Amino acid sequence: MAINNDDDRCCPAFAGADDGAESATSIEDLPTDVLSLVLRRLDGASLAALGCASAAFRGLAADPAAWRALCLALWPSLRDVPPCCDHRRLFADAFPFPAVPLAALPPQPPTPGGGGGAGSSLPPLPSRLVSAVDLRHGGACVMSRAVETDASSAWFLGAPFRVDALTQEGFTLPSPSPAPIDPADLELSWVLIDPDTGRAVNASSRRPVSVDRRWLTGETVVRFALVLGGGVVLDAAVTCDERYGHVREVSLCMEDAEGGGGVSGRDGLAVVAAAMAGARRGRGAEEDTRVRYQEFVKGRADRKERKARREGIIDLCCSGVGAAAFVGFLVMLTFR
Repeated sequence: MAINNDDDRCCPAFAGADDGAESATSIEDLPTDVLSLVLRRLDGASLAALGCASAAFRGLAADPAAWRALCLALWPSLRDVPPCCDHRRLFADAFPFPAVPLAALPPQPPTPGGGGGAGSSLPPLPSRLVSAVDLRHGGACVMSRAVETDASSAWFLGAPFRVDALTQEGFTLPSPSPAPIDPADLELSWVLIDPDTGRAVNASSRRPVSVDRRWLTGETVVRFALVLGGGVVLDAAVTCDERYGHVREVSLCMEDAEGGGGVSGRDGLAVVAAAMAGARRGRGAEEDTRVRYQEFVKGRADRKERKARREGIIDLCCSGVGAAAFVGFLVMLTFR
């Protein structure tokens, strides 16, 4: 077979080493279209790092098509979300885990669409929330949904914060026969997007942090909770039947550290807005989510125990005072 040795058609990056130092080449000598195809195979962190390597790569790494393909590969549900920001910014907001030191919830939360009032540093509350939800089992995407929530309604603001991506209708995992679900093989990605500002935040741990099996009903609740500052946790949960591969419910709630009930929709919006505007955590955050959730659960259990102990002491004191008063009343009747 004849070999074409036409040097004019040979790419400089593959030239031989016989030419000496003059033939030294780099990856930048590759054609632009070839480099663009290569960059689309990188993950987001590598693509962003490459953009900081040189001025030549900065333009290639900012290619909107590359970032769109990357985001759609991570979050297929974005196909159903109207474009509200560039995908590079979306990845920077939604891929890292939030790290916001929420000292406390606002005592008088503002109305959606407005800030925290005069002199307040609170970010404006979203009037709408778009949830991009993707559930994977064994690495394969089994559910992708985009859910839009009206966050300005009185019902949402007054009720506990909750968003449902899947309710009672449920679905069975695609398989020739019903296959059991291994909670360890489940991955849940939940991205909250404010379509008015284009900001977004990751709202799940992606990997399970807790598995609660309900033996009476045969259901299993797999939690993908994410602990924020200020004693607040975003509790993304998947309710399923492990035996038959049936997923019944996928929801996102918000709970406080006191365990007295869910956070209201108004306060929940304030937390989400602060998380969107806040900082992001670096490497190792995904492995740390389980530890932080276990510490959160342990701390909440300890607070419940101390509260129950205090209430028991108060009840005992009240009973003692009541008994003493009753005995004193009997003594008065005896000597009258």
